[in-house]
Amino acid sequence: MSRNLFPKISTFQHEWLSIDANHQIYLEQSGNPEGIAVVYLHGGPGAGCSENHRRYFDPDVYRIILFDQRGCGRSKPSPSLVENTSNNLVDDMEKIREYLGIDKWLLTGGGWGSTLALIYAIQHADRVSAFILRGTFLATISELDWLYSPNGAERFYPEFYQDFIDCLSDEYQNKTIRGYQKLLSSKNEVAVIAASKAWLLWQLRLSTTEHHHIALAQVDDPHQALCMAKLMTHYFSRGCFLEDNYIKENIEVITNIPAILLHGRYDMICPLTTVSKLVKKWQNSQLQILPNAGHSGFETQTIDAFCKATDTMATFLKENHYDS
Repeated sequence: MSRNLFPKISTFQHEWLSIDANHQIYLEQSGNPEGIAVVYLHGGPGAGCSENHRRYFDPDVYRIILFDQRGCGRSKPSPSLVENTSNNLVDDMEKIREYLGIDKWLLTGGGWGSTLALIYAIQHADRVSAFILRGTFLATISELDWLYSPNGAERFYPEFYQDFIDCLSDEYQNKTIRGYQKLLSSKNEVAVIAASKAWLLWQLRLSTTEHHHIALAQVDDPHQALCMAKLMTHYFSRGCFLEDNYIKENIEVITNIPAILLHGRYDMICPLTTVSKLVKKWQNSQLQILPNAGHSGFETQTIDAFCKATDTMATFLKENHYDS
């Protein structure tokens, strides 16, 4: 029987945590304060967390932790590129864990959230009980080329890619990330909003197999679009502040940690080949290929698989005494 998200729940606590002189992180908790600690890491970079992310987890079983990464969402300031790198985000997570008094936590997330989970775990493996990751992204040059250069995802969606590059001058048609960075640094606010919406529209169109008629009018949150466009171009133009293949080359640090990896066969943002190669090096991981799903975390098969995975992992963690 196909699973739905758990019912809507409210937070039992939300706050803005001063993480350094420049940033306050929006942090929320819901579910069972005495339950298994789980953090859901949102995508992007820059997407921010959603109240629906709470609903992957049984609120009677889990202490559900969500936060908006620095520089986006409800965190302050937003959008902000100041001191905003992968290592900054890892340090923020560790400060949050210590602030909440958590010994080990279950890391979950999708897309960029999976990247951040893996980077954090490589640096703090002793603080991770397990993983549930969806649409795994390893932040490699080849993955970025697939998304933003001709002859990648463009081969499947040429008309959408044309919409994506239409706002760029000829000079930047093959250097899209740089071209968008230039547009987004303009003092013309109208042009910046238009560019950020066009950037987000390309991501949305690639992300789902269930909603085929996404148009610019459906990009209705200009703040989220601006955060995603600014932070994604900031990170991607710098290789996500990582050496290429950093995660693959350091995966042995975490291969003893159990993981459930969910991946849509038709994921056009994070191709399946990436995670299928990763699991060959990760003996304690289990890959579940979702036969009719894309990248989005809220497609029917993905919701079903993620909710079942959180139930399965809760049982495993309790049996192995990782539930404190």
